Amino acid sequence: MRVVLGVGGGIAAYKAALLLRLFTEAGHSVTAVPTEAALSFVGKATWEALSGKPVRTDVFEAVETVNHVRLGHEADLVVVAPATADLLARAAGGHADDLLTNTLLMAHCPVLLAPAMHTEMWRHPATQANVALLRERGVHVLDPAVGRLTGADSGPGRLPEPEEIFSAALALVGGPSADDAGHLPGGPGTGRPSDSLAGRRVVVSAGGTREPLDPVRFLGNRSSGKQGAALARAALAAGADVTLVAAHMDVPPPEGARVVSVGSALELREAMLAEAPGADVLVMAAAVADFRPSEQQASKIKKRDDAADPIITLVRNPDVLVELVQRRNAAQPGQLIVGFAAETGDDASSAFDYGMAKLARKGCELLVLNEVGADAAGSERVFGQDSNAVLILARDGGEPEHAAGSKDEVAAAVVRRITRELAARATQ
Repeated sequence: MRVVLGVGGGIAAYKAALLLRLFTEAGHSVTAVPTEAALSFVGKATWEALSGKPVRTDVFEAVETVNHVRLGHEADLVVVAPATADLLARAAGGHADDLLTNTLLMAHCPVLLAPAMHTEMWRHPATQANVALLRERGVHVLDPAVGRLTGADSGPGRLPEPEEIFSAALALVGGPSADDAGHLPGGPGTGRPSDSLAGRRVVVSAGGTREPLDPVRFLGNRSSGKQGAALARAALAAGADVTLVAAHMDVPPPEGARVVSVGSALELREAMLAEAPGADVLVMAAAVADFRPSEQQASKIKKRDDAADPIITLVRNPDVLVELVQRRNAAQPGQLIVGFAAETGDDASSAFDYGMAKLARKGCELLVLNEVGADAAGSERVFGQDSNAVLILARDGGEPEHAAGSKDEVAAAVVRRITRELAARATQ
């Protein structure tokens, strides 16, 4: 296969050298097309040595071969890593001011862009609009990973690992994954995608429900939906067909997931019960309100000096996780259900003890336990953060499994545990 590997001018360009090696070791012919800025990070000699081909950046080089047209025409696949904010903007605008942007305009094969930039640049409305436009045109744009960036800051904007980009690229042309190519030994803890959930249907709930008080106000919670989105992303990377039931989320859903948007706990219950039949795995990562106002006021509750303070009566919401387990047991006993629990310890018991009690009470196979609240320094843990630390508890009494790191890393650990549970069932 003839691959054009575009390289943008960012510090993550060094990872593109590893990506090039993955392609060449798998037997593909790779032409590296860095931008001039990219050569400030990784020199031309590196790209030529790894690809075995001359490296050019300008449309006026090798004009006798009509290089700026030929590369795009002949390519079976174009991958750009890293795709900087500037490069995304130029691609979306149809610029043709260097060899790489010319190649992108000429390509009629699958094109995959792997963004990398600082969080503020990724979240800027201009970048998001450029990404949306490129995707609308059929360009495949990966979501950036979440983690440590160039400086001391961290967040979404990190280039996905070369193995992840490699697998995503080959999936576009129907090629083998990194696992199948035989270059990357697998197994728990590798953190890279595989086809371990290929053919499986996974339903993930994410975000926080909002329970309306009146047309203006609601009762809500601190959930950002980041962990649920990461779980959907990890399941997609593992080859699953993913449906994301999304309550309020601060982050966009991952590309490739089918999204069902909900607001309240009752709406989430209805959506999950509708999506559960036929699913192999249910992951209840949403922060579902335990209570809702007994009635929603038709007009805004007014604050008047001559009026008494309002009294809001709460009623209990259905336990969606328990209901999913009960219905599963009657109709689809082979379905694997994973719950999430956000717990705090108190004078009576620890967060771990409360988690174990909840696991027994809910009846799901796995429970992912978060200890929430403020840490010793007073900073908020879990909710809204880009990192997480969890314990994965098993109903069969297995040893609790600790997972920590970015929410994408935690999601990958949970998906690996799900994969092992399904594999164990298959051998029984």
